[in-house]
Amino acid sequence: MGTLRQSVGGSGRGDNFREGGGGGERYRPGRYEPAGYYERLRRYRLAVAVLLLSVIMIFVALTSAYIVRAGMGTYDTVTHSYVYDWKPVQLPNELLLLNTLVLVLSSGTLEMARRNLNARAVTAGLTGLPGVAVEPERSAPWLGITLVLGMAFLAGQFLAWRELRSQGMFLATNPSSSFFYVLTGAHAAHLIGGLVALFYAAFATVFGKSLATRRIVVDAAGWYWHFMGALWIYIFALLHFGK
Repeated sequence: MGTLRQSVGGSGRGDNFREGGGGGERYRPGRYEPAGYYERLRRYRLAVAVLLLSVIMIFVALTSAYIVRAGMGTYDTVTHSYVYDWKPVQLPNELLLLNTLVLVLSSGTLEMARRNLNARAVTAGLTGLPGVAVEPERSAPWLGITLVLGMAFLAGQFLAWRELRSQGMFLATNPSSSFFYVLTGAHAAHLIGGLVALFYAAFATVFGKSLATRRIVVDAAGWYWHFMGALWIYIFALLHFGK
């Protein structure tokens, strides 16, 4: 073990660490992150948290409007009374359940990608040392699978919208159908933002980005992506049980 530590220190990898000074990033045995890694990670996570807070506010407002509108009608100027015009949408539940499963699976594959990148970081600078097996690159396939599943979810949502249109339910047909399109469309739009971040992480090596940058992007995108999965489950439950 002493030989291995000496080899690591002599490989020049120690230059990537802060071994003293401020910032709270003193080197400890077992640390393999480059200098400034945790500061960058915290900044990315904070940015994602602020973004998710704004998303929560948007969907809380939409939920409130949905519940209030479902319980009230429109004012008829002829009869001078409120007319209850809320007609529940016949949801394509089988398709929506399949879409939910696809999104849940994508969270699992993204977590596999994150763990693989973290495992690679442990041995990234030890190539060529005797007795050290470097973690193989498997994160790109996992990220690729996540991207495919994310796009499959969006395609499934498009099929759900098309099925509603085939039933004659459009955005302006009924207040209930309007909320279905608004809620699912807003979620899909936010999910596309997560796909963009995952595309960047998947092709980061092409852009010459470091392993540390890929880890940070995947970690931050993972927070966002898992939240989008939980948000979709909430929206599906709201549409199904609140109609």
